Amino acid sequence: MNLLTPRQFQFIQVGCGLIGRKRALALKNIPNAHLRYACDINLDRAKDLAATSVGCEAVSLESALSDPSASIVLISTLNGSLVPIALKAVQAGKHVLIEKPGALHSSELIDLQSEARKVGVKVRLSYNHRYHPSLQKARELFDQGVLGPLMFIRGRYGHGGRLGYESEWRANPSLSGGGELIDQGVHLIDLAQWFLGDFTSIDGHAETYFWKMKVDDNAFLSLKNAEGKTAWLQVSCTEWKNMFSFEIYGRDAKLSIEGLGGSYGQEKLTYYKMLPQMGPPDTKVYEFPPQDDSWKLEMQEFISDIMDQREPNPGLSEGIKILQVVEHIYKKSGYPKP
Repeated sequence: MNLLTPRQFQFIQVGCGLIGRKRALALKNIPNAHLRYACDINLDRAKDLAATSVGCEAVSLESALSDPSASIVLISTLNGSLVPIALKAVQAGKHVLIEKPGALHSSELIDLQSEARKVGVKVRLSYNHRYHPSLQKARELFDQGVLGPLMFIRGRYGHGGRLGYESEWRANPSLSGGGELIDQGVHLIDLAQWFLGDFTSIDGHAETYFWKMKVDDNAFLSLKNAEGKTAWLQVSCTEWKNMFSFEIYGRDAKLSIEGLGGSYGQEKLTYYKMLPQMGPPDTKVYEFPPQDDSWKLEMQEFISDIMDQREPNPGLSEGIKILQVVEHIYKKSGYPKP
């Protein structure tokens, strides 16, 4: 295992597409973090990414993993490749950050967890929505107890797809593991789990309403924790206008997060405080700039996980539970379709 000191944050980026580039850009804003290697099955794409960071080389995965000075691997590939690459990185003694959903199936993450514990390295699941400013502020208010006793959570997340969407890799269950539920839905499950804890009751269904593909384009979930607190979640790629909404209801107040910036609209958090006489609540609105620092904050948190020898959250345990929810809904709904 490679233990880091503040001057030894050497990173390997595996997968140099859109998300890989976001990772590389975020590293530039973290002191003492340096992208050392870029790896991709498309060497030209790796070279393009390497050219954006001084001292970065485009090399094979095997070559990058053989360098003991590179201690952290960021894996941003198709879902079906995540665990096979992560296993190689863990076995090479590297700490690993894996993009959501982490795997095609929870069993893969269970195997990876066993290997990571054996080697003694840290593995973080990338659920960067936790690090959006609206969700960070919501968590702060939640922890302060301003909501009073919690009642329920309601979340919606969706986009409209694009021409040819049914022919993309996300529509191929052998590459993606499923459709909209395993794509955007896992973010909502993670956020609900973050506030409510583990779910002991899982219900819902997935459907394919519009796109001609074997995977789902809509999913509807009802998740309950041991105390009976419920999260009602819906995800869709027939939304047509991109949207994000996450609401946390308490007996004394409500928190409403809308938008994620960009095509999802202005990111803001509204705090509605119930008055003794009821009627219209006291309302405070927090609006956030369009700059997305969630990638940077998430990686800083992972560095702290490693430095402080603490278990990442969300880590493999959380990722396994999220995928088990997905698998329950898919099994009940008959996915993937023949």
